[in-house]
Amino acid sequence: MRTRPAARAGQYAALLAYLIFLAFPFLWLLSTAFKPPRELGSLHPTWIPRHPTLANFRQAFDEQPLLHAALNSLLAALGAAVIAVLIATPMAYVMARHRTWPARAASGWVVISQAFPFVLIIIPLFLVLKRLRLIDSLAGLTLVYVVWSLPFALWMLVGYVRAVPVELEEAAAVDGAGRLRTLVSVTAPLLAPGIAATALFAFVTAWNEFFFALVLLKGPGNQTLPVVLTHFIGAEGVADLGPLAAAAFLATLPSLVVFALLQRRITGGLIAGAVKS
Repeated sequence: MRTRPAARAGQYAALLAYLIFLAFPFLWLLSTAFKPPRELGSLHPTWIPRHPTLANFRQAFDEQPLLHAALNSLLAALGAAVIAVLIATPMAYVMARHRTWPARAASGWVVISQAFPFVLIIIPLFLVLKRLRLIDSLAGLTLVYVVWSLPFALWMLVGYVRAVPVELEEAAAVDGAGRLRTLVSVTAPLLAPGIAATALFAFVTAWNEFFFALVLLKGPGNQTLPVVLTHFIGAEGVADLGPLAAAAFLATLPSLVVFALLQRRITGGLIAGAVKS
């Protein structure tokens, strides 16, 4: 009993250190976004800008099409999240409820696919998209994001489906409901927290993705926000820190807003997915 307060204090200290570690890059980014150029080049940097300014934000919007790039990112990320969830939900249901060899093979594919970096498949993906005439298009990029996020979405949703009591589905079957109706009317509503968590992870992953967007999108009208942010870096690798920090700060806001709106569902979904009935 005597060691319990000390252990609790140690836990709080570790949690505080972890929060500071996570918040440090964001706070530095926020501070840099509001600093004038003379403070950015100062030999004695400060956390709080001495003369805060919005000039970096104005310059960022004047130099690059941030709103158009943000719209491209939103369309690709939102489309990928919705399509991935629509595909993964029935697949996860089959994998969780039917322990046949195809279901086990699919589970093995999900695990194995996570062991390889997706940079290995960029050439096959490029050739497939070229044959489909989807190079330099948001539709092609969305398709790539669906393929990228689908294994992780399956892995998450299988745990959520297994947490739903089978007795509820059996009761629906007794009442005459088929498999599809049971999934739509009984299981899917109970999976809402898990679906929200899965969709958020797929959305944030696609929103922040850079490599595929850089390779597959050539025209300036289709470029996503992470690609446009690199335009603030000159040919010699010298970055215009003020506008870059301002644009990067604005790019993080959608993820924070979505997470804040879905926080309760995400927390409940993560807990539910970790417990099997």
